[in-house]
Amino acid sequence: MKTYSLIALAAALFVAGCQSTPVNSNPAKSTDVTVNFTDPDKFTDVRDTVNGGPSQRYLDEIAYYVKDEAARRLTAGQKLTVTFKDIDLAGDIPPGSIHDIRIIKEIYIPRMELHFQLVDATGAVIKEDDRRLVDLNYMQNARPVVMQNEPLRYDKGLLEEWIRREFPIPAKPASP
Repeated sequence: MKTYSLIALAAALFVAGCQSTPVNSNPAKSTDVTVNFTDPDKFTDVRDTVNGGPSQRYLDEIAYYVKDEAARRLTAGQKLTVTFKDIDLAGDIPPGSIHDIRIIKEIYIPRMELHFQLVDATGAVIKEDDRRLVDLNYMQNARPVVMQNEPLRYDKGLLEEWIRREFPIPAKPASP
């Protein structure tokens, strides 16, 4: 009975993994997405050293990720501007540590505050709002295998979830 349950679970996971995600037939370009950081020196935690300021490498990585992920979900002609007001990366670099190692524990949850504006090809605002992103269960959420060695995998997961919810892929037009 136990073997059957394991086989059934493995088959279900395989089938779930084989399902395709919707594909945007007319995606925007990553250059149609602009990412800004408002006063990153005052961000809660976007550093990669014990006593360092904001990590430009981390900011660049977050900007690149948002541009890439969002562009695939927008339609050509749309433009998105995302302005980060605060970032608190998952984990923490403990004060007094002699190593610049980010410790990941459940108490150090990823948080981000941002403002976004989505406009169409004519410049008309489609959607605009502020968002506070938090993932209290970030360590239990499944991440793709390709993200397992990513230094910002939990933060990217938080952003991916927001982008997927906020900007669903447009439905394909019905064939005549």
